[in-house]
Amino acid sequence: MTSQDSTRQPKYQRIADVLRTAIQSGEYGPGDRLPGENDLMTTYHVARMTARQALGVLQNEGLAEARKGAGVFVRAFKPLRRRGIQRLAQEQWGAGRSIWSDETEDRELVVDEVDVRAEEADDRIAGALGIAPGSQVWARSRRFVLDGKPVLFATSYLPSDVVADSAITQPDTGPGGTYARLSELGHKPVHFREEIRSRMPSTGEAGRLSLSMGTPVIQIVRTAFAEGGRAVEVNEMTLDSASYVLEYDFDA
Repeated sequence: MTSQDSTRQPKYQRIADVLRTAIQSGEYGPGDRLPGENDLMTTYHVARMTARQALGVLQNEGLAEARKGAGVFVRAFKPLRRRGIQRLAQEQWGAGRSIWSDETEDRELVVDEVDVRAEEADDRIAGALGIAPGSQVWARSRRFVLDGKPVLFATSYLPSDVVADSAITQPDTGPGGTYARLSELGHKPVHFREEIRSRMPSTGEAGRLSLSMGTPVIQIVRTAFAEGGRAVEVNEMTLDSASYVLEYDFDA
């Protein structure tokens, strides 16, 4: 960026750039308190609103978080690296391991909300699964909390004629999870498709993920296909964008 480009930036953005560089260089480490509004007003000779906007930029980017009555601090939470291809390999769930196991390392992962229910498929889910609207599906909703921080909630939809009376309709699906059970039922997933988009969260989503104001979410919709091309699961996931790095590693 040229000096002319820099001067065209709003003052709050220039201040945010300085603070971001300081965080990235290690001058401010995880958990450190950043200069407050009064400090920024004095250092940069700006109005309170400008200082507040500068700190807000860092919060929106997931680099910092506000603590009521204490100030704004460098975010201590280490982003989770989601390996989008390796995590779905059959050698993972086929061996009875969770698809999360290699990503969380030694960190504490808790599924603190589980809801399993039968319901009628709406047009959207029916279309994705290739079934008639109103057909019965089993829905599995879960919220995942890593190191005490909600990072993801997801709902999977599976055709009732495939999973009825199986462990998939229970809160605990057993070793290897849903995909291992589908394989045992004769509907082993052999192909996956993921669609990814970023958007701002609804009020309910922001509350469920404990998001700071202005933090977007990542929505991933994954469809699992069995041999012959039948869709056997649609999984709608909503991720805290500041808690994730999405990694896709594949050969040319």
